[in-house]
Formats: sequence, structure tokens, C-alpha cells
Amino acid sequence: MTKSLTSKTQSGVTRISVSLPPDICSGLDGLVLKRGFESRSQALASIITEHLIEHSKDGEADVMAGTVTLFYNQKKNNLLSRLALLKRQHVAEVIGSLQVLLENDHIMEVIIIQGPSETLRTISDMFLTCKGVKGSKLTLTSTIIPQLHPLNSKL
Repeated sequence: MTKSLTSKTQSGVTRISVSLPPDICSGLDGLVLKRGFESRSQALASIITEHLIEHSKDGEADVMAGTVTLFYNQKKNNLLSRLALLKRQHVAEVIGSLQVLLENDHIMEVIIIQGPSETLRTISDMFLTCKGVKGSKLTLTSTIIPQLHPLNSKL
């Protein structure tokens, strides 16, 4: 016999019980206040959704949108050229980017991407492994950018 981990379902919402150590519960309450969530439930749902998307293995072909945030030293040998080449090689997935100049020849770059999640993870890894990139973070969402120009429309 399998034990159900959930309790009643009311109007599309499933109630669960969560036990947390006092310091984590206190931290959650602080997050609720700081970020402006309406409740602990809303905060937990947001956190869980983010992690489910980030760690999803089943929907690797699902189209997703997201960002790759890079931190790098622009003076490393040909790094800017290599990053530009990677963007051109993946022009179908790379929507655009924004660079912010930081101290000591460093740059923070946010690259907006959309495509199959497996492809986006591969592209993110390619950026990260370029010599001179000090850090990278991929953030994905299942909500996608709408098609800007229908392929079969006449102007």
C-alpha cells in the first residue's frame, strides 16, 4: 500500500504539512516580509517552482526562456571575441545581452536566451568554460517569450 504525501485538495490547491527547524522558519518569515510575499505558502511555492524548473530532467526538450549571467575579465586573451562567436553560433537561442562595466576590467553580462532547456544548459556551460569567465548562473522559466514575427505572415 502506498502512502499519500498530500492531504485534501480544495479548488486546485493541495495542502501539505512542512516541519522546519526554528532558524529556517524564521528565515522564511524574513523572506516573506522582505520580498513581499502574501504568505509562507506563496514564498515556498515560488522557491519550489524555481528549483523544479532548474533541476527538471523530464522536460529537457521543452522550450524555456531565461538568462545566463556571466562575470569575466575582458582583458583575457580574445575572450570578448570567443563570447561573441558563441552568441553567433547560437543565434536561434540568444535573444540579446546587456553588459555592465565593473571595476578592474571586469564585466557582468546578462544574456537573454530561449530554446529547448537541454540546449540552453549546453550553451550556458559553453560560456562558463571560456577561459577568463569567473562565474556563470543559468536561470530558466517555463514561461516563454512570444513569437515576435509570425513565420508565415505577409507584410
